[in-house]
Amino acid sequence: MKRFVIGMVGLLMAGVSACQSSTVSDASSELDTMAERTVDEYRLGASDQLRVTVFGEPELSGEYVLDGTGTVSLPLVGDVQALNLTVREFQSAVEARYADGYLREPRVNAEVLNYRPFYILGEVRQPGEYPYTNGLTVLNAVATAGGFTYRANESFILIKGAEDSTEFRVKLDPSTPILPGDTIRVVERFF
Repeated sequence: MKRFVIGMVGLLMAGVSACQSSTVSDASSELDTMAERTVDEYRLGASDQLRVTVFGEPELSGEYVLDGTGTVSLPLVGDVQALNLTVREFQSAVEARYADGYLREPRVNAEVLNYRPFYILGEVRQPGEYPYTNGLTVLNAVATAGGFTYRANESFILIKGAEDSTEFRVKLDPSTPILPGDTIRVVERFF
């Protein structure tokens, strides 16, 4: 009877482990690339707040928030698409719009004042939405959310980027960067 119970417990644990691994993207190439996640030049997204300065034109300068479609509504020229542009690309787009019949040789500077938030779910003490700060890492994000719960699996996490359609399993490394709009999920350990 004792062997039967031990065998059933073993089968149950194998089933639980199989269920857990089926919910996570298991491609080893995805694991490797995400484990060494690098930060390229930042791309603008919905809810980013920008300061746009048009030199010599204070009435055209101001602070703007990208709407849900990733556009910014500027004086005189109207909506300018900013979604997935770098700050430099956005500056060039605004200069081109103002140069098209509004200003002679406009010079525009743009900077991100507030990035879109990141989200952390699962086995942390205070899951939710948090403001992004430059240089944010996985461990900083977990600390912001109050730290791990006693059930947290501290060997890997799941990350879904703002533009990704699936979560990626990432080895928990203190230097893994988090980007604005990322959703982090800390899963429960089973042992």
